[in-house]
Formats: sequence, structure tokens, C-alpha cells
Amino acid sequence: MTEIKSKRAVVSKAPYELYMAFADMRNFLNFLPEEKKAEVTADYDSIQATFQGFPVGVKVVQRTPYSKLEFADDGAPFQFRLYLYFDAASDPYKTDFQIVLDADLNFMMKTLLGGKLKEALDKVVDGLVAVSEGRMPEGVDPSMFKK
Repeated sequence: MTEIKSKRAVVSKAPYELYMAFADMRNFLNFLPEEKKAEVTADYDSIQATFQGFPVGVKVVQRTPYSKLEFADDGAPFQFRLYLYFDAASDPYKTDFQIVLDADLNFMMKTLLGGKLKEALDKVVDGLVAVSEGRMPEGVDPSMFKK
């Protein structure tokens, strides 16, 4: 397994608030553009979509309230585990947040995807920090949101 860790960052939300947003897979549908929602199905424990012709699914395999969520592949091109850590920061209304990905990548996939996956995880963390501070994440077009 290849372990890829995102940067750690402080998110301006309490651990329980952040945890609850990620604990229900249906919440992820809210982040999709309207035209993509028909291609994705979700329930409390799992989400499925087709990405570039490949079926991809993710399911929650462990919930440790307000501190950790563990996700696993559920019909993806490779096996993986994704961990979200919600650690209390010095301020009770903030969370020290990090994402860790353990993926079963062969040498070629690791070479091609390793840096891109780290970059993607860091971008998610940066976006979460920006949104928690009331800023638009870098690279997000505000017109994609309904008025």
C-alpha cells in the first residue's frame, strides 16, 4: 500500500461540525454541479458514480464520532482506504484536519498518480479551510452555485 498524506490545516469549525458534514455520504451530492447529480447515487453509508467510464464507489467502514472517519473503495479500479482526522485545536471552535490515503497502486500508477493524489488532497484541505473562513476556494467559479 502507498500512503499519501495531505497537509495538516486548521479549519474554522468545531470537530463535531466538520465530522457531521462528512459522516453522511449524501452530503457530497451538495458539492456537485446540477448536471452531474444524475450520474451519482448516495445513501448514508456509500456513494457511487461513473468517472471516465469506470464505476467508482466509496463506502464508510468506520465512524469514530467527532475524531475520525474511514472510507474504503466499493467498486473502484484499485483498492484504497481514506482516513479523515478531526483533531481538536487549541480553540474549541477549530479543528486540526488531515486526510490520509492508503492506496494499492502498482509502480506505474504510483509514478503517474502519486504526486497528483497528494496535490488533490492538499487542494481539498485548502478549500475546506477557505470555506470555513467564508472565502471562496481558489479555482472555484462562483457562477456554478445557484443564486
